[in-house]
Amino acid sequence: MMMFTPFLFLLFLFQLPVSFSQSSRGVFIDCGSNDGLTLNGLQWVPDTGYISTGTSKNIAKQGLVPTLATVRTFPLQDNLFKKFCYEIPVNERRTMKHLVRTTYYYGGVNGNGNPPVFDQIVDGTFWSVVNTTDDYVTGNLSYYEGVFMPTGKNLSVCLAANVYTDSDPFISALEVVPLWDQLYNSTDFKSFAFSLVSRNSFGYDGPVIGFPDDQFNRYWEPFGLDAFPQSSSRSLAVSGIWNLPPAKVFQTRLSKGLAEPLTLLWPAGPVTPQYNYSIYLYFADDQTVSPRTLDISINGVPYYNNLVVAPAGVVVFASRWPLDGITNLTLTPTPGSTMGPLINAGEVFQVLPAGGKTLPRDVIGMMELRSSFRNPPADWKGDPCLPSQYPWTGVTCAEGRRIRVVSLNLTSMGLSGSISHHITRMTALTSIFLGNNSLFGTIPDFSPLKGLEILHLEDNHLGGTIPPSLGNLQNLRELFLQNNNLTGPIPSNLVAKPGLTLRYTPGNPFLTPPPS
Repeated sequence: MMMFTPFLFLLFLFQLPVSFSQSSRGVFIDCGSNDGLTLNGLQWVPDTGYISTGTSKNIAKQGLVPTLATVRTFPLQDNLFKKFCYEIPVNERRTMKHLVRTTYYYGGVNGNGNPPVFDQIVDGTFWSVVNTTDDYVTGNLSYYEGVFMPTGKNLSVCLAANVYTDSDPFISALEVVPLWDQLYNSTDFKSFAFSLVSRNSFGYDGPVIGFPDDQFNRYWEPFGLDAFPQSSSRSLAVSGIWNLPPAKVFQTRLSKGLAEPLTLLWPAGPVTPQYNYSIYLYFADDQTVSPRTLDISINGVPYYNNLVVAPAGVVVFASRWPLDGITNLTLTPTPGSTMGPLINAGEVFQVLPAGGKTLPRDVIGMMELRSSFRNPPADWKGDPCLPSQYPWTGVTCAEGRRIRVVSLNLTSMGLSGSISHHITRMTALTSIFLGNNSLFGTIPDFSPLKGLEILHLEDNHLGGTIPPSLGNLQNLRELFLQNNNLTGPIPSNLVAKPGLTLRYTPGNPFLTPPPS
């Protein structure tokens, strides 16, 4: 087991002045639905404005919450390690971190007894494996929540089949909510992301707390009522806690009446040891005469000592804390204290490395190329290169300090449309295979692609002239143009170019070869 010194971890106690005005409510998508609805004060919209692939299906079960009554499924066949993405515009808020929640209720929609296992991805970051089997067997929905910083004008949330997927991936609902800068601001979300492990209101036994109690619609689940005594606090004027937990979580608590330790098995299940975790613990006390003081430890390791719990509330957090397996959270009254410990709420997040992003000029080039095709591949959404096991169909990328698109192979893909001149933004391209499609229009000027070695445009419907600038590409060694509708002279610098394999026949009857 790795040994560590707790003082090396970022650990603070914060009380900050904040504003409690209503938050922006984000985007709430009812996947597979054709109609909008209002639910618990939130406006849910159909998903058709955010995705252009997949199949809408109804769940044949009565009495479901409306957002669980439909799903969108994505075909498994021939789509292993291909991602299907929702794209949510965030341009005006692209510098804000966002809460992302995906909700799943299978309902037997694929015909199999158990739901499929698959992956979920946000932009270029691998988020998690989606496995809803245990919840589905007990009749429950499953949800996953994370915090991510967008990498561009759109935030993409994607599903993808992995080697364990045995039927079509599916999704019931998707929520994307911008979070204020002050929330979880000890973490650099350009480098990291959060995946929620547990968020609980301690000593609470009601329904899950969400909007409007939590203005960001974070879910606070009940915890510990049956295991430990519950005390209901009087009305507390909690203020200044920078993560803005809802006031409702301070109406209940887990506590001990005597000055003795209180130990919680929290989070409830085991955690994965290879990650670090961000932990946030929330406390407030209605005692004003004799302040309550605590020492906090996690798995026997001191976490924070001499915490004074005040009516205004406090949060103790660690940005990076190692956890392994089952976790014991222990609250111990400080020596000489006559009051027992208490705790109101807590959050634990797995800290994920952010996946980064493809070089923006290449992303723009791929987006423009996608727009110029009338029927681009269905998985051409999200980041073109990342995560590395999920590049777009036909796209090969090079990793390193900068993620670049280096090859396109879309031969015989049934594509129609034109070839956007923005393809030349991708200056790391060394090969382009677009043969045997139904592309029309003219051949772009490829001169910015100094490293281009192979260009296959054969068996299409391209017209216009052959750009003479192709002959100036020093590395070009294959140029296939046969079976198109090209006209005009064949540039002499192509015919005479040493080491170049040039094909322009059969087809192209109106091309004029240079004089011999």
